[in-house]
Amino acid sequence: SLAGDARWRPLLATLCGALACELPPWREPRAFHVIERDVRGTRPGVLRVSARVRNDARWPQPWPVLVLTLSDANGQRIASRGFQPHEYLGDSPTSSQLDSGQIMALSMDIVEPGTQAVAFTFDFR
Repeated sequence: SLAGDARWRPLLATLCGALACELPPWREPRAFHVIERDVRGTRPGVLRVSARVRNDARWPQPWPVLVLTLSDANGQRIASRGFQPHEYLGDSPTSSQLDSGQIMALSMDIVEPGTQAVAFTFDFR
């Protein structure tokens, strides 16, 4: 649990460097920020989701689960789903983690849940 505390992690990283131990990956899903996003129809019944996301955490993090939620004009959720990295990156990432400050580009096609879907949000887990 100390490795998950930003105050202790640098000290533990130094200790693990000397003792040849390994820290668990840093997890801070709130530190992923969408800097560009777009959802548009490409053909009947299909939406193309694309975005650029930056890891603003102090340390590298594992690729997150991307939760895409589509809503109607009243803000009511129509559909929501979590996507694994291989689904939104198209292939397995070349690295298991996204470096601090690194930007990832994602793109994927999804089935349109209906014509009433007019708004969307991205969240990360």
